[in-house]
Amino acid sequence: MSTADTLPRPLVTAEGITKRYGPTVALADGRLTVLPGESHALVGRNGAGKSTLVSILTGLQGPDSGTVAFDGAPAPPLADRDAWRRKVACVYQRPTVVPELTVAENLFINRQPRGRGGFISWRKLRAEATDVLDTWDVRVDPEVSTRDLKVEDRQMVEIARALSFGARFIVLDEPTAQLDNREIDRLFTRMRTLQESGVTFLFISHHLQEVYEVCQTVTVLRDARWITTAPVAELPRAALVEAMAGEAVAESGARRTVPPPGDAPVRLRARGLTGADGSFTNVDLAIRRGEVVGLAGSSGSGKIELAESFAGLHTPAGGEAELDGERLPFGDVGAALEAGVGCVPRDRHEQGMVAGMTIGDNATMSVLGRLGRYGFVGTERKRAFAGELIERLDIHAEGPEQPLSDLSGGNAQKVVMARALASDPGLLVLINPTAGVDVKSKESLLAHLDSAREDGTAVLVVSDELDDLRRCDRVLVLFHGQVVAEYPAGWNDHELIASIEGVDHG
Repeated sequence: MSTADTLPRPLVTAEGITKRYGPTVALADGRLTVLPGESHALVGRNGAGKSTLVSILTGLQGPDSGTVAFDGAPAPPLADRDAWRRKVACVYQRPTVVPELTVAENLFINRQPRGRGGFISWRKLRAEATDVLDTWDVRVDPEVSTRDLKVEDRQMVEIARALSFGARFIVLDEPTAQLDNREIDRLFTRMRTLQESGVTFLFISHHLQEVYEVCQTVTVLRDARWITTAPVAELPRAALVEAMAGEAVAESGARRTVPPPGDAPVRLRARGLTGADGSFTNVDLAIRRGEVVGLAGSSGSGKIELAESFAGLHTPAGGEAELDGERLPFGDVGAALEAGVGCVPRDRHEQGMVAGMTIGDNATMSVLGRLGRYGFVGTERKRAFAGELIERLDIHAEGPEQPLSDLSGGNAQKVVMARALASDPGLLVLINPTAGVDVKSKESLLAHLDSAREDGTAVLVVSDELDDLRRCDRVLVLFHGQVVAEYPAGWNDHELIASIEGVDHG
């Protein structure tokens, strides 16, 4: 008997998938074979064709050519949405639940159980919701508002909703982007439990360490084509990165320049900062000219709230900060920008860009005062300045007039970085700067830490990614809103993680 005869029949197959949008080839050779009960990773740089393949696998659009099959049978017609829901569901990075509705209402939206007279039976709705949640061990109250749930619980509600239709193939698109390390561990534990119950996952992530932690098989797309499918255990990380990039790519954080001398002038100094919401307490912080300082901590550590305060998003209840000897304004983003603060916010979609505007408009909106007088901005001057930023950040685009919404995630993040750097800030605040971007874009974005360091900028990096923090001259750890440890460059992963998790190893 051959090896092929002993393998189970694939749950999902896609063969020879092509998709074009006018002259743009989104997929030239998409292939995927997913076995029942596995977690199968789909990886590739932004623009590799992952999103297009997922949209075809979930019935949102049809291929120009090629076939999709579920459990050996052809995929349903695109118009038969109920049939597709019984086959597959996608849990996206951005939740699709309705926050104003309860968990029970979200689970059975548009299919609520009816009672006498055709009215919704709220008693049956709560009972059926409880049954679904119990069946899949999702421990949330069916009557609580979905907006009050943690991100990980919202994701599990979406998974439970998909499973309640009968789907046993779940696509997880960047599910860990908004989770801290503890929440990621819980998600992976739940995935393994669901796998044991017969659920199959397609796992999409730019964080390759997660692929090795939770997946059994990986498929790589590059330049809209299938490159390889292999067992994760048989594919070293360097080989995986090379398959994604088409060339050997240096590991992020492998290079770090010499830190500034101890007598370099302090650019940012904060004393006794305390958050109005209690997220951080009595924080002292100093960053020297040309120094890159990292902030690490769990989601409840206060690290993001602290960083956002420097960028003018919050007003602390106590304490003060100075940038280049001048008092830093709080609670006013425009005033912080005028004071010399550039920021890459934590969510580029909600806080970092205007999707309906062009690349040039997005990149230059923080420096319009420099490009014109009396409220008038010269079109040619703005276009030329935006073109310089596009070249400086290596943004792959047709030009400043191209809509930002056309760009891949990595290039869109470069536009956000370009705007932060456009004002030549004295303090650069980066919050999860490489979230949701591909390997090569991540390396390009992190390279600007070195450029900012050489320019004498004070840089504050907040990240859950160890590779991001490795580029820093030192890393401060926040736990329950207080700085509990400081690590110089060259720190040990286990030691840093222990501090993040609050483990006393001293």
